[in-house]
Order: sequence, then structure tokens, then C-alpha cells
Amino acid sequence: MRRWRGLENLPGGWGRCVLTIGVFDGVHLGHQSLLRRARELAAERGLPSVVLTFDPHPSEVVRPGSHPAQLTTLRRKAELVEQLGIDVFCVLPFTPELQHLSPEVFVHELLVDKLHAAAVVVGANFTFGHKATGTVDTLRELGGKFGFSVEAAELLSSRPNGDAGVTFSSTYIRSCIDAGDIAAAAAALGRPHRLDGIVVRGDGRGRELGFPTANLSLPRFAAVPADGIYACWFGRAGSTERERAAVSVGTNPTFSGKERRVEAFLLDSNEDLYGQRVHLDFVARVRDMERFDSPEALIETMHEDTRRTAEILAADAANG
Repeated sequence: MRRWRGLENLPGGWGRCVLTIGVFDGVHLGHQSLLRRARELAAERGLPSVVLTFDPHPSEVVRPGSHPAQLTTLRRKAELVEQLGIDVFCVLPFTPELQHLSPEVFVHELLVDKLHAAAVVVGANFTFGHKATGTVDTLRELGGKFGFSVEAAELLSSRPNGDAGVTFSSTYIRSCIDAGDIAAAAAALGRPHRLDGIVVRGDGRGRELGFPTANLSLPRFAAVPADGIYACWFGRAGSTERERAAVSVGTNPTFSGKERRVEAFLLDSNEDLYGQRVHLDFVARVRDMERFDSPEALIETMHEDTRRTAEILAADAANG
């Protein structure tokens, strides 16, 4: 998969393409359905498939300080899009200038003049242009004018007919993660929620208790689950190997902690991971965060946490 940032230096001789547009945070099941349709349509027409996404999140430019929790880093988003067979991953810097483009100018300058779209696939609730005044109907009208077709995919829900179910959206998944319901988040994502980070030095208290942990420094807007203990798969950048980990999210109330941290105890290794880029895939919530009356009571519970984590991950591995 080719990866571009901006549209200033498109390859010479770039022809027509099938395009899909969106933030695609999380690349959840709804996004995946949309991307597969774009890939299928591109294959039918013998054209490359292109994902056009934005960085930073548009809300941060439109309403500074309102950036939502981020389900996937840009790097992870590109990896997931590539796994779905898309040919080009194009990141468009979302600037105040881009924000103020009218729907007509957005389509003419970017989709037609630059990307030469032959077909555009979007979600049924897609909006674009200044103040989100462009809709799917607007896009269809402009497509008729400029010579590209438009497909609008219905939103995917947890029920085939959408009744009494949940519509999969990035907003819904963020709410699940914020509540610690990582099982519901995984059901909408089609995989466990992942946190990417770099291992940094902690205060060493875990090692003193017999449970040395890897303390993760996370991206600024990372979607961190609610405080608690979780069973996770731990992985390292550039490796497909995964290791078992019991992960603490919270402030460590037993020791009057104030800084919210994500700390991973590896069940099968005590290697010093300082400086390594790693990730955590959240499989299940083990328990809520608690304050204990003594370190001994905490240690006893931590032994139980690791036992439960081992059971959960064994079952997860057995289920593929």
C-alpha cells in the first residue's frame, strides 16, 4: 500500500481512482464494510482504491480543545487499512483553510482536479465542506456535474435490520471504552481495543512488591479504558509475538497516587523494556480499581489478578 501525506506531490500520470473519505478512527466494523466496498468497486473498474483521511481530527480545528479520545493512532490506522487491501492511504492535513472550503470547492479542487475520482464511497451520514453543509445528496449532485458516481453505505449495526441494536460508530466505541466495557468495544471494532505507547521509567513500586511493571507513555489523546485491572495481550513494535499481561489503569489509590497510569505486568517475563515501543490489546476487565488497607492485601489480590488473567487469556487463545 502506498502512503501519501497531502496532495501536492501525487505521482506523475496519476489516473482515476475509487475514493472513500472519512476520519475512520478505530477502523471499526462499519468502516471495514465501507472500505471493502470501495475495494470491490475499484477491482470491478480496474482502478486503484484510495482512502482519504484527515490529521489532526477535524473537531480539533473546528472547535479547539474538543479533540475526541483517539481509538487508533495514524500509524495503526494505516496498518488496518492496508490489511483490508486498500491501495493508497492518503492523509490530508486538516487546516483552517481546508475547514473553510465550500462543498463545491472541496469536491472540485481535491476529488476531481487532484485525485481524479471516478467513484466515491461514503457512509450514509457523510458530511463535508464548510460547517458540514455538504451531504450525500450534495455529493451526488456534484458527482453528476463532474463525472463521478457516488455510493452511500448504510450504517452497520449489531442487528441486521438495525432495530433494537447498536449502530457501530467511533463515538459509541469511545463511550464503551470510557466505561471500561471493552467487550462491547471489541464487538464493534471486530478486534480488541489497542493502546500503543513507549515504556518509560516508573517509580519502581511494582518491582518492590514482586510485580515489576512496564509503565506506558501514551499518545496525547489515547482512548484509555476506565480505571481497573485488565487481561491484555502485550506486543512489541515490529514483532508478531504476543505475551500475557495483567494491566493496571488508574492512580494506584493504595499508595495515594495522583497520576493516572497504564502499567503492564508481564506474566512470563521480567525483562527491562525501557524505551521500547509496545502495545496492549485489551481482552477483558478483571476487576475495578480498589484501595487496599495494606501492601500485603494488595499483593494477595495481585496474585489473584494474575491467575484470572492467565485463565482469560488461555480461553481467548483457544477461541482464536
